[in-house]
Amino acid sequence: MQKAIDLFYRVLEILLIVLMSGMAIMVFVNVVMRYTMNSGLTVSDELARYFFVWVTFIGAVVTFREHGHLGVETLVALLGRKGRIVCMILSNLVIIACSAIFFWGTWKQFPINWSMKAPVTGLSMGFVYGIGFFTGAGCTIIALERLVRLLAGRATQEEIEAFAGENLTLEQMAERS
Repeated sequence: MQKAIDLFYRVLEILLIVLMSGMAIMVFVNVVMRYTMNSGLTVSDELARYFFVWVTFIGAVVTFREHGHLGVETLVALLGRKGRIVCMILSNLVIIACSAIFFWGTWKQFPINWSMKAPVTGLSMGFVYGIGFFTGAGCTIIALERLVRLLAGRATQEEIEAFAGENLTLEQMAERS
């Protein structure tokens, strides 16, 4: 099962690379065309924006899985194992609530977005803003899995250290400051 999950996240990382590359290429070509031919591709502006939205929200799920989001590690690092576990439980409960609200908001907004068309490509805006389903569900599932393992007492020391920011190398700590 873990191999399938790892493969899924590897596919997401490749998708992020493809989206970022596509965005960079479209913007570069558009800039070159505007300066050299005094014209541009209007579709590239729109698609680059949509790719950016998707990169942001897919990246949020991948980053959440890797414990890469911003946290208040200074406080958590002062606590013992039990205090850290309590903070992890509370943190995951808040994340589940926020992600569920995000999913629900996407659900409520989706019919409106689906009926609206993009100005240049004519794509339904549901394709753009529907990414909220993936992000809301993805973060909820990850947080639920973590919460179940915490409550079952199966959290590893490595996970607890990652939550407290103690697993970082000196280079990674320097990047954060």
